[in-house]
Amino acid sequence: MTSDRPARWVLHLDMDAFFAAVEQLTRPTLARRPVLVGGAGPRGVVAGASYQARVFGARSAMPMGQARRRCPHATVLPPRFPLYKAISDEVMGVLGEFSPVLEPVSVDEAFLEPPVLAGAPPARVEEFGTALRAAVRERTGLPASVGAGSGKQIAKIASELAKPDGLRVVAHAEQSAVLGPLPVRSLWGIGPVSGESLRKIGIETVGQLAAMDSREVAGVLGSAMGTELHRLARGIDDRPVAPRGAAKQISAETTFDTDLTAMTAVHDAVEAICVAVHRRLVADGRAARTVTVKARTGDFTTHTRSETTPFPSRELSTLTAVARRLADGAVGEGGIRLLGVSVSGFGDEPPLALFDAVPSAQGWRAAPAGAQRDGPPGGAEHEVPGGSTTVTERAAGPAPAGASAGEETSAPGAVAVVAESPAGAPAEDAPATGRPLRPDRAPDPDRPWAAGDDVRHPEHGHGWVQGAGHGRVTVRFETALTGPGRTRTLPAGDPSLVRADPVHSWRPPA
Repeated sequence: MTSDRPARWVLHLDMDAFFAAVEQLTRPTLARRPVLVGGAGPRGVVAGASYQARVFGARSAMPMGQARRRCPHATVLPPRFPLYKAISDEVMGVLGEFSPVLEPVSVDEAFLEPPVLAGAPPARVEEFGTALRAAVRERTGLPASVGAGSGKQIAKIASELAKPDGLRVVAHAEQSAVLGPLPVRSLWGIGPVSGESLRKIGIETVGQLAAMDSREVAGVLGSAMGTELHRLARGIDDRPVAPRGAAKQISAETTFDTDLTAMTAVHDAVEAICVAVHRRLVADGRAARTVTVKARTGDFTTHTRSETTPFPSRELSTLTAVARRLADGAVGEGGIRLLGVSVSGFGDEPPLALFDAVPSAQGWRAAPAGAQRDGPPGGAEHEVPGGSTTVTERAAGPAPAGASAGEETSAPGAVAVVAESPAGAPAEDAPATGRPLRPDRAPDPDRPWAAGDDVRHPEHGHGWVQGAGHGRVTVRFETALTGPGRTRTLPAGDPSLVRADPVHSWRPPA
């Protein structure tokens, strides 16, 4: 295929079962046990599954109910996005130390093209990959799989072949042997429709596709797509490794366990979703001009409404007021199954003006900048009753073919994060400290604790809630540094038991 070409080396690192592996690391009792991360409600979706759960058929993007039926003894935990983000940042930092040419694809994977490997023999690439994996484990405590090849396509395939916790270097001379037997669906860009089109003409493997005449491939898959896929099938992949573009849109969606039928409930849900979107907007240091609301009814009919403001804003009250008014027009007849809010039309900073535009019944009006406005206060935490929230960033421009949906990506209704920012970190769906946003349950003052909550006790240290009820709470006190810990049952109202930063289950505070 390409054995006579210069030895370009692209590496792909993929954190193994990232969300579940983080839970097993920071909650050592769960090590080597089946773990499912995601929404526990009737419409919840698996965001991550440990390898111990996968052997029973549970997997990411599967409805949680189905996964629990396949693996009834699995521990089900809500996601802890601040913790995943902190570890993801650490991983990307390690990769940046190994290579200045780095392309994060998602929260748990990235491509790199180390200049020091240009023209290197496969043995040198293996040494590099081994050192890279060791550095990631040393800094995070987590396993990672690494694949290497002449381009992104073969590097991604190699990392899949290396899983779990392995290294696979595909020498340029063996690309044909590796690619040839794989199903055509292994190539980026070949989905169910194009895969079926190829199957109808007897093409089921990458090798068969590579052997076709390019004109015949173009006739089946189209000129542009067919040409690119034919090149990939023959191991020709010149796509550069480069940082992803800045996010072009930030959005959050909630799929509800039961349909919303009252507008007051819709408004409450919109406010809570806006909090998640606003948090990421502020974290990115930008302001937005356009707000869009999406509403899906119980019969899966989707309505959208959008409004563009005169100038960018990052005021939560302003964005929420716009979203609430748009929801009034987007919500049709029947119950609401899903609500989404997105912001776009970004500016780096809000205008330096004495007045800001705020919406009113008569349209936009001027109000003193920083004045109190209708809507939730910027520092308030909100919860979406009975739903599961997904926060997503959309990168500028088309995503590279290498950015296929990974293990931890979200599906409708999933409590998961797709991060397409240059940093490769997840969009935050929970505050870094204090009580996480838990949209899968409504707050209950008589039962303040839920399974998976991070807590801290002055005598017993950091722990996590295993169960609560009848005025009692059962906590297992352990972290990544302590090893498996002891379980203690305390009064639910014990003033010594407080909520803790989930990041401290991985690294204690300084």
